[in-house]
Amino acid sequence: MILIRRYLARAIFGAVVFVLVGFLGLFAFFDFVNELDDLGRGAYQLQHAVAVVLLGLPSRIYELMPVAALIGAIYALAQFAASSEFTAMRAAGLGRRRALAAVVSVGAGLAGFTALVGELAAPPADRLAQQIRFTALAAGTGAGAGAELRSGLWVKDTLRDEAGQVIRQRFVNIAEMRADTSLRAVHVFEFDEQFRLLALIDAAGARFEAPGRWRLQQVTLTRFQPVQAAGEIAALRAVRSTAADMVWESELSPELLGVLALMPERMSALALFQYIRHLEDNQQRSDLYQIALWKKLLYPLAVIVMLVLALPFAYLQVRAGGIGLRVFAGIMLGVVFHFMNGLFSHLGLLNTWPPWLATGMPSLFALALGLGMLVWADRAR
Repeated sequence: MILIRRYLARAIFGAVVFVLVGFLGLFAFFDFVNELDDLGRGAYQLQHAVAVVLLGLPSRIYELMPVAALIGAIYALAQFAASSEFTAMRAAGLGRRRALAAVVSVGAGLAGFTALVGELAAPPADRLAQQIRFTALAAGTGAGAGAELRSGLWVKDTLRDEAGQVIRQRFVNIAEMRADTSLRAVHVFEFDEQFRLLALIDAAGARFEAPGRWRLQQVTLTRFQPVQAAGEIAALRAVRSTAADMVWESELSPELLGVLALMPERMSALALFQYIRHLEDNQQRSDLYQIALWKKLLYPLAVIVMLVLALPFAYLQVRAGGIGLRVFAGIMLGVVFHFMNGLFSHLGLLNTWPPWLATGMPSLFALALGLGMLVWADRAR
């Protein structure tokens, strides 16, 4: 029985890798064609386009693995059914539970690989690809890596005392974050806990020095102080000063700012968790990032679900349809699962469903469908 399970695992794994490589080649070609439109802009050349496409492959692996697992497993199992090998395996004692355990063990390995790629390889590769692209595109205009941010990056920051009490609320606008993590054109609006304007800081640039501390350059500091005025109208006096540089204490870090340049789906689970905590500390909504975090945690498990969904195809008779028809059915199931993932994520965000429910429902439906088909196919034989 161990030999049978190894034989099954080797065949399924080989088919999944074959399908995944085919998908990667197809999507890499489309990505490359899409990058050709930007050739000649700034300093963006062919080598930059190739680098961006290659750095995008880890994200493609992460996105395509469930569909590749489904199609590859259906292909391998359909071949077993066509050659009557699966019938011989069943006669040798491969029951429904053992077959299910065999494909789940293969799925667990592929799921672990998917999680590692999505957490360790894809996010830094995407950030590097974005830096290469933005830097090359902006080289001819004198701008930097953040030139495509239009109005800049807006983020809320909170300054607290040692007891954790809020001292100041800040709204920070950053025109550009360069590849070396330095900032250009930083504007900080400081308010007290009642959201009364206290100060406005304008800096030409900023450089990270240590956790909780930035060094601002060419700073103009405008403080607003209440003054006595006639009548009941409150008045403020603006006191402006300049400095070559100054220390700016902030909870923001290059890592935290860096993840904001990526879509939530492309961020690592750790980065999502840290940013969700930052949003909650600043009393901001984090629904979108919570859904992305739960999707990041549950998405690798979809690989196992896809293999369970593929197993019933091994029980179908050859006369019920050839390998091509079964692979086509697998492609349709994979496409439906992919769209359901996106659909339920948006529905969960609109209807404020619990994040784990919004992201887990497609996999739960697919798992129930796969187990139901498996029971039906086994009894039909």
